[in-house]
Amino acid sequence: MTIDKFVGRHIGPRGEDIQKMLKVIGVQSLDELVDQTVPSNIRLEKPLNLPNGLTEREYYRKILKLAKKNKVFNTYIGMGWYDTITPAVILRNILENPVWYTSYTPYQAEISQGRLEALLNFQTMVCEMTAMPLANASLLDEATAAAEAMHMMYALRSRAQEKAGANVCFVDELIWPHTLDVLITRAEPLGIELKVGNFREVLPEENWFGAILQYPNSNGEIEDYAGFTKSVQDKGCKVSVATDLLALALLTPPGEWGADIVFGSSQRFGVSMGYGGPIAAFFATRDEYKRDLPGRIIGVSKDVNGRNALRMALQTREQHIKREKATSNICTAQALLATMAGMYATYHGPEGIRAIADRVHGISSFLSEEITRLGYRQENTNFFDTLRIDLPRHVKREDIEWLSLDLEMNFRYFSNGQVGLSIDETTNIEDINWILEVFAKAANKPVPVITTISENNTLDETFLRKTAYLKQHVFSKYRSETEMARYIKRLEKKDISLVHSMISLGSCTMKLNAATEMLPLSWIEFNGIHPFVPKNQAMGYHELMEELRRDLAEITGFADISLQPNSGAAGEYAGLLVIREYHKSRGEGHRNVALIPSSAHGTNPASAVMAGMKVVVVPCDDHGNIDVEALRTKAEEFKEDLSCFMVTYPSTHGVFESSITEMCSIIHQFGGQVYMDGANMNAQVGLTNPSRIGADVCHLNLHKTFAIPHGGGGPGVGPICVAKHLVEFLPAHSVMNNGHVGIHAVSGAPWGSASVLTITYGYIKMLGADGLTDATKIALLNANYIAARLKDNYGILYTGENGRVGHEMILECRHLKAASGISETDISKRLMDYGFHAPTLSFPVHGTLMVEPTESESKEELDRFVDTMNAIFEEIKEVETGVADKSDNVLMNAPHTAEMLTANEWTHSYSREKAAFPLEWLRENKFWVPVGRVDNAWGDRNLFCTCEPLESYK
Repeated sequence: MTIDKFVGRHIGPRGEDIQKMLKVIGVQSLDELVDQTVPSNIRLEKPLNLPNGLTEREYYRKILKLAKKNKVFNTYIGMGWYDTITPAVILRNILENPVWYTSYTPYQAEISQGRLEALLNFQTMVCEMTAMPLANASLLDEATAAAEAMHMMYALRSRAQEKAGANVCFVDELIWPHTLDVLITRAEPLGIELKVGNFREVLPEENWFGAILQYPNSNGEIEDYAGFTKSVQDKGCKVSVATDLLALALLTPPGEWGADIVFGSSQRFGVSMGYGGPIAAFFATRDEYKRDLPGRIIGVSKDVNGRNALRMALQTREQHIKREKATSNICTAQALLATMAGMYATYHGPEGIRAIADRVHGISSFLSEEITRLGYRQENTNFFDTLRIDLPRHVKREDIEWLSLDLEMNFRYFSNGQVGLSIDETTNIEDINWILEVFAKAANKPVPVITTISENNTLDETFLRKTAYLKQHVFSKYRSETEMARYIKRLEKKDISLVHSMISLGSCTMKLNAATEMLPLSWIEFNGIHPFVPKNQAMGYHELMEELRRDLAEITGFADISLQPNSGAAGEYAGLLVIREYHKSRGEGHRNVALIPSSAHGTNPASAVMAGMKVVVVPCDDHGNIDVEALRTKAEEFKEDLSCFMVTYPSTHGVFESSITEMCSIIHQFGGQVYMDGANMNAQVGLTNPSRIGADVCHLNLHKTFAIPHGGGGPGVGPICVAKHLVEFLPAHSVMNNGHVGIHAVSGAPWGSASVLTITYGYIKMLGADGLTDATKIALLNANYIAARLKDNYGILYTGENGRVGHEMILECRHLKAASGISETDISKRLMDYGFHAPTLSFPVHGTLMVEPTESESKEELDRFVDTMNAIFEEIKEVETGVADKSDNVLMNAPHTAEMLTANEWTHSYSREKAAFPLEWLRENKFWVPVGRVDNAWGDRNLFCTCEPLESYK
């Protein structure tokens, strides 16, 4: 731990470097640059009212004290969260490894082959366990996956069903209550009616489009759903099943009894509970529904040399193409956690998973027998891991509760007075004796002493799985820790992450994820707590969350915060629902028009449609700014139905628009609310805030502005911050009182992905008021420095009134393509040869590159990137002038693999040295791209989404 100020570790440029950079930009000081960049009418009048930044050592002591306030009990609550053992080789080499947690979403396939393979393993594992042919690469959690299943079934209605207005989704009453809570949230804005009941007592009706079942159900009972499933499908409806991956090691998988969609949580495959998250949901379906499958799909394709290569298939960035017609937002994934779950299956293999499942079920069966001997009645006939215990008349629930708490155990308590126990892979002989002690003492019986147990399988033969799973070679190859560690490292070498070089993705904010911020993630005091334990067992968490809410309120200028949304896109959606509920409370529920600029993130219109709104696009002017008069015209045109205006600030074009307060005023004038997309909040902190510009609600991407790592595409957290008049509508929770009483839940856990909040908490506490503001200033400095050095060769598409960019810029590439035939894609692929991840490609303007350097990058790294871009510019000029061949050149053939460069035959018109070492510093630090340019079209024509033997893909 260092004892100096953390801000000096977080910010890249040194003092002398800052002066040199200011000189290149043409200003005398950082304050002068800020004055030229951020409009004076929105600047904060006072500094942030936050404590001074802590040193890393001071913070470590502070977070350690909070951790000690959490009590880690043995918890048998279940309900979708279970204690699990994360193999140390996975903990150390993935969760604690910055190569895995700082990598970006694998949009650039050639430098993402490692994480793509890990996610392909996850998909394969899901397909194998569920017996479904196709799976995606994770969703946020089980509850939101249920909502995605409902939405997908709704989209799959036949024309006749659409014409007849079929809008009813049946939900079995024995689904997790928090899942039902989220289903209610997602159904109502779309006009979907939920029919909740007992699957045994209903018959499919003409207005149904689908049904959702829980297997095993929320009581822990295993039901035979085959007949009901057939009856629903005979009516032309679809059936979705929530299930437990570990249970499917023993139970007949839903894919074998007819399910159309199978989903659930992969948390118990080695991912800690984390007081609710993050965890990776899984989602699988039939092959014929692949075009409607939400989220990301990893597929097998080929590169230009004919070698197998992986890529994101079908829906890659579709929200930016289809916008409000997108079937999903592929940003809603949990890639890092999916990677861990897939590696858990890889390490244990089919025999290991089966042994864990047998043991869990065996202990449950043994406890059922022993508890019955003590005079209790165990209600579940067929169960995997969960017992539902009816108490004798002389035993009170309170007796069970205080006895269990005294022995530091948490049980589940049903509303009818029954007690639930869900066994997990950590349960041992000592735990069994403690459990039996509670029930014996409560019944005033002698306490049995157990030294050995018989792990009998008590499942009815009709429920037993008879098919093999995890048959692929990857699930049988890596049993020793040595081999597993080597496999993880082999994958690691195929990826570019922040440990290799800056990732200059515009609108994505790939800043430092400091080691000190990350340390608490591995502590059991934070990761070993179930989200439904009594609050007095999580006092450290609640103190942390209260402080974090206060700090974020100060930073944004708003009154209160909900931490529940577990991604930025989920935050968008939650914020819009809060606005919707506000209008309804005023008798203006008809307000459903969302005005959205043409420059907006594609997630904005997609979220608005999910929230039941009608999207009206507002154009931008020739300078990339929102057309204020067009906004005024549309606001007046739709004044009776205007719900909100969704605006990103600074804009997606990287500019602080000076008319922002006027735009907000226009919306308020006509009865609407202003929703600010917080994607670019890192350019505001300490200088301005959403409240100051006139917004009513914003979401914050904690994985952008506030240092939670991207992890290959998740975890993410998207808290929503609201003005005082919207506080009463913040999302509540059906199981736990989370302090809010507003809309139904937007995620399964009361406080969302709570465990990663420790990262943002550390980021704010160590930077403090001055450090947060300095970080923003340096973000502006770094961006304007790159703009100043690249504007002559490339051109900056949009700037502010004083010629400055915000924290990011759009490099113009269209003129280069017109003159040389070299596209922005070619530039992106050539950057890989230089060891860099590409900037954001063709968004928000086609034919351009959007660059965001972040405050964490040093001048040396910025110069390396600039030198690379200018070297590529010279390579383009060689093509333009005829020095290089028009089609056989280093750009169009990029990236170049080691195999290509060392082949016996070299037929290109340029040298191997030019391809591999265009700049001298590459000789000391060369990233070797594992595959050549990937053939995306081949991959979509030949969709393979599981890790079968290579010959299967021919």
